[in-house]
Amino acid sequence: MTQRRVTPEALGAWLVKGNADAVDLAARFAADPEVTSWCVRPGYRTRLMRAGQPVLLWASGSRRRLPYGIWGVGRVADAPVPGGPGEPWTVPLELTVLPVGDRVPREVLRADHRLAGVEVLRQPQGANPSWLTVEEYAALREHLPA
Repeated sequence: MTQRRVTPEALGAWLVKGNADAVDLAARFAADPEVTSWCVRPGYRTRLMRAGQPVLLWASGSRRRLPYGIWGVGRVADAPVPGGPGEPWTVPLELTVLPVGDRVPREVLRADHRLAGVEVLRQPQGANPSWLTVEEYAALREHLPA
């Protein structure tokens, strides 16, 4: 399978991922639903991140415990920041985690033929950031609260 390469013209939204089994995301976001930064892997994708671009938060983890899916919506606040030696990069965000009832479960994405092929479903172990095309992001917005 050929890897789709992100370009500014094709980018609909960035997607950053968090594992709810590795970190208690539910408790973290219940205490504070505002996300101001997230770890990203350095590379060409990270270098394409710019202030104002849409960004989504994807939570994964045990399907029996918490539903996978889009948990948050926001924007990139500024260019990614390199970490110190051996430290991850971070991207400044203006992202809000949605109330539980407004989150978009993985099953909804899989059921929508326009979203069934999003990268996070095809390659769930891929590094941050992942992405959605312009068309995929437009389709996803139909599932998000106004």
